[in-house]
Amino acid sequence: MGTFSTPVTIRNVVKRDLEAELGPFLVDTGSEYTWAPGQALETLEIGREKKDLTFVMANGVQITRSVGFAIVQVAGTFTVDEVVFAEDGDLLLLGARSLEGLNLMVDSSGKKLVAAGPLPAATGSH
Repeated sequence: MGTFSTPVTIRNVVKRDLEAELGPFLVDTGSEYTWAPGQALETLEIGREKKDLTFVMANGVQITRSVGFAIVQVAGTFTVDEVVFAEDGDLLLLGARSLEGLNLMVDSSGKKLVAAGPLPAATGSH
């Protein structure tokens, strides 16, 4: 598929004036979560809501990190998601959950994010 990066704006869910454009973030559909610099999340007053979650790195090593709730904004669209407090040495990742919430998908040939199209909705039958 190839790799590419994109800038990401992170915003506090409650105090929306607290925001920062960060990055570049590696677009990684293989990562469930979005990983943002922990110090930047703290500056934005984003709390560590889930502590000591275990993650398995690509090399098989297990690490623990905290997770908080943030608004993730990319390419003019936004979503609320759980974001990992990345530490020094961690990659900054835009993960699959955020991409789904943003309704964006990867254009691998163009190495860019594009609109995923209409959202599916359930239809009821009586």
